[in-house]
Amino acid sequence: MDIANKEASPGVRRMQAVVGQEVPFDHGRRQLKLLADLEITTKAVERTAEAIGGSIAAQQQVEIQRAVQLDLPIVVGEPIPILYVQMDGTGIPVVKKETLGRKGKTEGQPAHTREVKLGCVFTQTGWDEEGYAVRDLDSTTYTGAIETAEEFGKRIYLEAWNRGWSRAEKKVVIGDGAEWIWNLAEPYFPGAIQIVDLYHARQHLWELARLLHPNDHVTQEAWIKFHQRRLLDKGKIEKLTAALRAIRTSNPELAAKVRIETDYFERNAKRMRYPTFRRQHLFVGSGVIEAGCKTVIGSRLKQSGMFWTVRGANAIIALRCCHLNGRFEDYWASRPAA
Repeated sequence: MDIANKEASPGVRRMQAVVGQEVPFDHGRRQLKLLADLEITTKAVERTAEAIGGSIAAQQQVEIQRAVQLDLPIVVGEPIPILYVQMDGTGIPVVKKETLGRKGKTEGQPAHTREVKLGCVFTQTGWDEEGYAVRDLDSTTYTGAIETAEEFGKRIYLEAWNRGWSRAEKKVVIGDGAEWIWNLAEPYFPGAIQIVDLYHARQHLWELARLLHPNDHVTQEAWIKFHQRRLLDKGKIEKLTAALRAIRTSNPELAAKVRIETDYFERNAKRMRYPTFRRQHLFVGSGVIEAGCKTVIGSRLKQSGMFWTVRGANAIIALRCCHLNGRFEDYWASRPAA
């Protein structure tokens, strides 16, 4: 009956897992008291939610190892017109021992966070009257963890495969300019269309405009009108990089910034052919994964006063993704004996 040597019955543990992935553990304790009249300690909710999340994470690692060994089942079904993979990272606060030896964002300061790498997969079968892509309702699933890019590559590949990557007629990878994303795209998703988020690329130009013309909003707007609207948005990246390289300044810091940004656009030129992507009715923004970073990770793991261990955070992330993906009941029905 799965009650021997356990603090609670399976039904109560299931409830603890559900509230534990959704809200802070003490809030979950109060919910169980209000809705089920159960007297459970905050620590019991934490312990149970993390244990179940850890079990889900361990099960995922088994599946990931199978993927590495190319021992994956063929996912049968109808062809998928367009399937997307998006990736991003977001920092969460962790206890001090988890950042030992890690540099912070501020020079000379230690790190206070660890990066969660989050990925999502979703499908598209149509577009609106103006030709803009429309994501299929309830088609988004998530996977993530605090881990290296190499480990995450295997994780997101498995999620894409389970969602039907092998039968997608058009495959698209979208991300911001982070190098780790594009270092994963080629080996794990060869042949996919790669797109740099348009709005992220625009931010790079706006940063330059503010540095080149500080406190001069009118000149900033004029600079952006040419460099963004006439060049970047129209996919004329070679002309854009030529214009940026022509900038002259006696400020060495500004010159270095211009050089870095120029290299960024030059490196991602093929991923910035936005008119071509729009003609194919594809998304050109990474809004789905950016929203996921807020709703999947931020709303649960970045609240005031929270500090996580990597083990605890990864357990809750695994549990939360499993629940949001609509797979928790399947896991619970077939959960391993513990």
